[in-house]
Formats: sequence, structure tokens, C-alpha cells
Amino acid sequence: MNEISEKTIDVRQILRGKMGAKAKYVPGFIVKWLERILHQDEVNEFLWDNRDRTGVEWLESCLKYLDTTLDIVGEENLPDGDDGRLYTFVSNHPLGGQDGVALGAILGRHYGGNFRYLVNDLLMNLPGLAPLCIPINKTGRQSRNFPAMVEAGFRGDNHILMFPAGICSRRIDGTIHDLPWKKTFISKSVETHRDVVPIHFGGRNSDFFYNLADTCKRLGIKFNIAMLYLADEMYKNRHKTFRVAIGKPIPWQTFDKSKTPMEWAKYVQDIVYKL
Repeated sequence: MNEISEKTIDVRQILRGKMGAKAKYVPGFIVKWLERILHQDEVNEFLWDNRDRTGVEWLESCLKYLDTTLDIVGEENLPDGDDGRLYTFVSNHPLGGQDGVALGAILGRHYGGNFRYLVNDLLMNLPGLAPLCIPINKTGRQSRNFPAMVEAGFRGDNHILMFPAGICSRRIDGTIHDLPWKKTFISKSVETHRDVVPIHFGGRNSDFFYNLADTCKRLGIKFNIAMLYLADEMYKNRHKTFRVAIGKPIPWQTFDKSKTPMEWAKYVQDIVYKL
């Protein structure tokens, strides 16, 4: 985890961590472009101003900084925090920024911080968020440890918050929608006897974001360039109200052999989009 400084987010340092010695070959104009679209200066100012906050308190500060208002529907469906059980919370992922922060704040308030995200390891660069994260890097050096890290998360003593699509929503046939959900949350919830709580987060990114993602797909570019713009999209989505709908818990026993785990994942995804 990064130490908090006046330059906690350092694009050059992140590139060195990801690319090693090859980072020195990245052109300076690319580095400057990354610093701009990642809003390096603004993010560092926020991190420095909130350097004494971590966990749920840090998430609340994020929402205040982004001037985000939440219209929560179905909050009564959140299981009691004192029932002695652990749950898997799954949501669509329309924004890639505020949605994760907002849902973490909601669950953090309700469960006294007793939850963990399964998230991209890049978010470990945010010191206030890192204590709530189980970092996942499927393509880098952690890839061989991916199953073990997921297993440890589900076998732990915290509720789990996941975005089963793995990446934020795309524009599909003119509609903003997640890609098909991965089955991990089904199989691991069954193994650890966790009921699944479906959540729908209302919102969307800019047309630029979806056009960029569509163009990269058409050109066969495998690297997720659109992901680099998520910080920029977060700033575009400041001062907005988002609807959050929480559904009734689905008992883990529901996910029997009548469907495959992938089919059950789609079943839950369909429920989410009806909330």
C-alpha cells in the first residue's frame, strides 16, 4: 500500500511498478496524458486533505467531495448486522467509480465497516480505500494467486461486495448494460453458505466513454483503454443523484444443480436489472 504523501498517485511510479525497467521507454507525452486523464493533481489533493481518514470514513469523504446524493430504495432488505451471518452483495457496475464508493459507504454504515471489496489491484494505490480491499490482478503477477485470494475473501469474517461483470458496463444494442456476469460469486457463496443480496445502481458514463470502448472492440484492441478514463468519468459525474435499489436476499440453497453456475449468475443479473 502507498504511503500518503502530497503525491500519493504518481503515474511514473505506477508504470515502473507495472512495467519494471521498460517504463523508461514510455514517451513523456504519454505520461503527461495519463496524468491528465487520471486527474493526478486533483486526486492527490483530495488524498492529502483526507490523509487521516480510512475505510468507511474515507468513503463518506469521497461522496462529499464528489457531491454525490443517493436515492436508496429497499434499504430495509439489507440483512441485520447482528444476525451472525455473512452475505455476498452483488451489483451492476455502470460507473466504475462512484458506484463502488457509494455502495461501500452504504454497506459500511450498516455493518460497521465489516465488508470487503473484491477489486482491481490498482485501487490499492488509494491508501484510504486499501484496508477494505482484497486486491485482484488477473493478468499480472498475482494471477497465479487469484483463486487463493478469492477463497480467502469468502472464507474470511467479512461480508463481500462484488461487481461480477469484472469491468464497468458497456453500451450493448443501445442500452447501458453489464457484460455477462462471471460465476465466481455463485460457486463461492454456495461453498461458504452466504445468501446473495442483489443491488442495482442507476447511472451511466459519457457517450465518449462508450464510443471509445466500442472503437477499441471493433479494432480488436485487447487492452482496456476505456478503463484509463474512469477517473475522468468520475469527475464528469460530480454533483449528481443516483438511485440505488436493494433487493431481497436470495438464499444460497436456491443455487442448486437445476442450473449451471453460469446460468445462476445470469439469473441473479436479471433480477438486478428488474430492481
